[in-house]
Amino acid sequence: MNSNLYEINTRVWLNNFNKGNNHATLDDVPEQYWEDLANKGFDYVWLMGIWKTNKSVVKKYCFEEGLVNSYSKALNDWKDEDVIGSPYSISQYKINPDIGTKDELIKLKNLLNSLGIKLILDFVPNHFSVHSSLIITDPYLFIEADEKNFSENTHLYFKSELAANKIFAHGRDPFFPAWQDTIQVNYFNEKARRFMINILKNLTTLCDGVRCDMAMLNLNNVFNNTWGAILNTKGYKKPEKEFWDLAIKETKEIKPDFLFIGEAYWDLGWQLQQLGFDYTYDKTLLDRLKSGYVEEIRGHLSAEDDYQSKLVRFLENHDEERAIKSLGIEKSKAAAVIFSTIKGMHLYYDGQLEGKKTKLPVQLGRDRKEKPNECISKFYTNLLEITKTDIFKKGDWKLLNSEPAWEGNFSYHNILIWRLTYLGRKRLVVVNYSDVVSQCRVKLQLDGYPEKFKLKDILNDKKYYRKTSSIITNGLFIELGPYKSHIFSY
Repeated sequence: MNSNLYEINTRVWLNNFNKGNNHATLDDVPEQYWEDLANKGFDYVWLMGIWKTNKSVVKKYCFEEGLVNSYSKALNDWKDEDVIGSPYSISQYKINPDIGTKDELIKLKNLLNSLGIKLILDFVPNHFSVHSSLIITDPYLFIEADEKNFSENTHLYFKSELAANKIFAHGRDPFFPAWQDTIQVNYFNEKARRFMINILKNLTTLCDGVRCDMAMLNLNNVFNNTWGAILNTKGYKKPEKEFWDLAIKETKEIKPDFLFIGEAYWDLGWQLQQLGFDYTYDKTLLDRLKSGYVEEIRGHLSAEDDYQSKLVRFLENHDEERAIKSLGIEKSKAAAVIFSTIKGMHLYYDGQLEGKKTKLPVQLGRDRKEKPNECISKFYTNLLEITKTDIFKKGDWKLLNSEPAWEGNFSYHNILIWRLTYLGRKRLVVVNYSDVVSQCRVKLQLDGYPEKFKLKDILNDKKYYRKTSSIITNGLFIELGPYKSHIFSY
């Protein structure tokens, strides 16, 4: 089943519900807000960044030059107090008191469930906060280093302020500098693995699933390539079994429908799916939508159904530029028609439906005030009303070929087409994903249709009447302006 996920940057979003000088918590969000999301067809809500962090890391680690530049770009009047630290530098998996309490979270989960919405929370497997109290209580969790390691790379290794005379590794992605506000979990330590699996088991009582940050980093081969050199010298060996295989199986034994969403790159999504992930990120689609090469988009959508149905499609999220900035208004609308009508999970980021332009660094606790873009708001209201129906959630999806409208017509390559069918109903999605007027024909199966039949463009509220015999013989003729779309009911 195709589904819709709504991501919320919780700490910042709660400011919308403040009353005077009182900072809002989860209890202050009116039920009507969640009812509106349910009415728009959202199946999941991801409350990003609800876990307890260490305020002590902010002053030391959150004012690097690169971060300061990103703050100024997003919020020209930012102040030091607006910097609250990354929600991915987690101290412990306890509710951040600035957001609410455990009881408030469970109350919200029950409300969402009553509305047909499931709650997704973060699981950050790779690291904890550099000031996490776990460094004192459970130091075995982390990669410990020595003076030689530290002297050779003071950006990757650090002397802990909490554990005297101990040196640890910062969390990292091997292709980027280490995250200075984090400490790296050691996935070659069986005891550390067990600790992380127990966290997941405990989360089954608080939510309906987890979005796993950078899920590919603790795959055995990736972890070995990143950390094997230091771990082998300390007697650690690559485990036989993958962490995710064990963690997902054990968690689903407690709650079989507990959802695992994996943030994944480097073409490792398929491997994570084989280890039990229900969904993995589809960054490839976003990259191809940005580049605009239609044949590459078409090729990507030709992948096996089993793979595509487990992909998380998106135009923006907290890590990406806003769609209206990266694509422009018209191109972003065409891209939205594409990503919201194909197989898989469709992720919408808070502010996307209103056409927000600002990409906010996750370390900031206040957003720029922006007036909603009426053009974008109206467009998404219409699109979500169309795609929340059963035919888009449960229908059989099939990519169709666009064919030349006449000999020498080459613009047909610019047009993407697919059909959805469900209980005898049909929808035809047609998108000209180019900056020129384009034409094509498409063959349709019209057995049992009358001599003339009606095509209703439910996206643009227009009706067309066509001869069945002509379409069977020649195909349906379509002409679309730059980045324009049809969604036909017939």
